[in-house]
Amino acid sequence: MKLFFQLCIVLFSAGILAQDIMVHDPVVAKQGDTYYLFCTGNGISSYSSKDLKDWKKEPAVFQQKPTWTDSVVPNFKNHIWAPDISFHNGKYYLYYSVSSFGKNTSAIGVATNTTLDATDANYKWEDAGIVVQSVPNRDMWNAIDPNLIFDENNTPWLSFGSFWEGLKLVKLSKDLKSVAKPEEWHTLARRERDFKILDNDPGNGALEAPFIFKKNGYYYLFLSWDLCCRGKESTYKIVVGRSKKVMGPYLDQNGKSLVNGGGTLVLEGNKNWYGLGHNSTYNFDGKDYLFFHAYDAQDNGKPKLKVLELQWDEELWPKIDKDYLD
Repeated sequence: MKLFFQLCIVLFSAGILAQDIMVHDPVVAKQGDTYYLFCTGNGISSYSSKDLKDWKKEPAVFQQKPTWTDSVVPNFKNHIWAPDISFHNGKYYLYYSVSSFGKNTSAIGVATNTTLDATDANYKWEDAGIVVQSVPNRDMWNAIDPNLIFDENNTPWLSFGSFWEGLKLVKLSKDLKSVAKPEEWHTLARRERDFKILDNDPGNGALEAPFIFKKNGYYYLFLSWDLCCRGKESTYKIVVGRSKKVMGPYLDQNGKSLVNGGGTLVLEGNKNWYGLGHNSTYNFDGKDYLFFHAYDAQDNGKPKLKVLELQWDEELWPKIDKDYLD
């Protein structure tokens, strides 16, 4: 325990804000003076904080599983993955993933609320059902890990995906609850995959968790490579590419397209923190932040929340002090 507290002090002095809550796939919104974090968990786990350091447990979004989920995953247990939170025209939109591990029997749903404060009389999550669904033997993509982005024309797009044939982008209707008509789809990123593997197997082109962040006249596509959710065996890492257009092409720092396996490394784990990833990126009060989870070597590989201030180099690429994990 003494070693753990020493490690926390070192991390804080290196610029990381100390956390100790167990999370996977954190996303954050700020309402008033309070930050609200949502992450993978039963009914979608939620926390609040005034300072991004001390976190209070909040009620789960769904006390009961959404009624439609059994049609996608039979006997769904209400363990909901990888949410995404946005505020638009007076409402919060919370996208979320319903899936079976290692399969593309998946769907992305969305729920709305006018407030994130569970003590507010107006607090109520209203589920709007499925936005995008993937079906085995029909789709070579996976409908998980959603992220909403508005382009320069205020057109809404949803990025999502993992493994299979890569990360996708689809235009949404103005109500943000369905795919726009006529449909418009793009591939954002992919890695080489062994196509000898059957279509009902995700294969070995491990990438997932897209998050698009507008900055410096670019759209930056952050994503996670390799394997999560394996504790000490996790190999997760964060990479990035950028584009002048939301639909791409996204190129890495060497000019290689992310559709052709490109990606510039932002962060990876080490002996103290195993694989890290599934990040979200925001500007709060003039500072850019990177939120993600990392597997704690001092605590049997449990996933912990990490928050870093994000810097930018002279060529406008995201920059993190690689020594912060030591």
